[in-house]
Amino acid sequence: MKTIKQIHTNIVRGLCLLVAPLFLTPMLTACNDDDEIQKESIIVADKDVSNTPFDEWLRVYIVEPYNLKIDWRWTYNDVRLGYYTVPASYESAVILAHVLKHCCLEAYDEVAGISFTRSNFPKQIVFEGTWEYNNNGTKVLGTAEGGKKIWLAGVNHIKENIAQGAGQLNSQYLKTMHHEFTHILNQTSPYQVAFKELTKTTYVADSWSKEPYNVDYRKRGYITSYAQHSPGEDYAELYSVYVTSSAETWQGYLDEAVITTVNEAGAKTYDYTYQNILKKKLDLVRTYMEKTWGIDMDQMREVLARRLNDVVNGNVDLTDVTVVKE
Repeated sequence: MKTIKQIHTNIVRGLCLLVAPLFLTPMLTACNDDDEIQKESIIVADKDVSNTPFDEWLRVYIVEPYNLKIDWRWTYNDVRLGYYTVPASYESAVILAHVLKHCCLEAYDEVAGISFTRSNFPKQIVFEGTWEYNNNGTKVLGTAEGGKKIWLAGVNHIKENIAQGAGQLNSQYLKTMHHEFTHILNQTSPYQVAFKELTKTTYVADSWSKEPYNVDYRKRGYITSYAQHSPGEDYAELYSVYVTSSAETWQGYLDEAVITTVNEAGAKTYDYTYQNILKKKLDLVRTYMEKTWGIDMDQMREVLARRLNDVVNGNVDLTDVTVVKE
């Protein structure tokens, strides 16, 4: 009869043979007849995941004042399925959380009051380390769900985007946040039916990124190519592009909407049809934001520009997770 020690030895040897092809040398050298089985797992699970200085900073400066949770750790139940995603790094998550606090949350506090921000901002923001890439060559910067949650992708690229300046930081992160926040506000209080009527026959759904729709879209009454997707996306694009653009940049977009033709004699004629449509769309968005939510879009644009410059000029410490005790 085999002894208990012999049985134990055979089991260990059998396990080594089974797993060796997966782990090669490390597993072969680890399995030895004389090794003692450890009583505790060598995989140490963190029993309290909210134990970093950043988690405490989030609790004090994000969770408590805004009733908002930033999920910066990758968890299966929170990330969007159907995309290859990676976790956000600790360093990048800290930086982006500071950017969102300074350029989104506190910007809305300044313009509409902290009660507005606390009541209407989503209750959860999920960080994903990389962008979500589609098979049509586009990438998802962020998305919103049910008025409660926003996914924000590309977190691990935050430092390089800040280094490239205000325009890049806006286009990759902040415009996305304002776009998705517009969806949330629209879900709470629907926008005007009149907006949908202005270009109701020319929305193209998922074809917005393909030829011929990916060029000359302003000459069809859309502020961006993606605005052609649907009325809801059009509305969110109008708001988010306006508040993250300078007056000069916005006027340049309107100028692009003018259709210029030249006759055989060289004389030019100008068609302002779609520039006027863009202006009408903006007027509807402006009225909705002011009357429904108390947001002056011109004031918001000024506040966002100032706060964005604070970030790119290094006037905000984006790595400090110190909690000031009161």
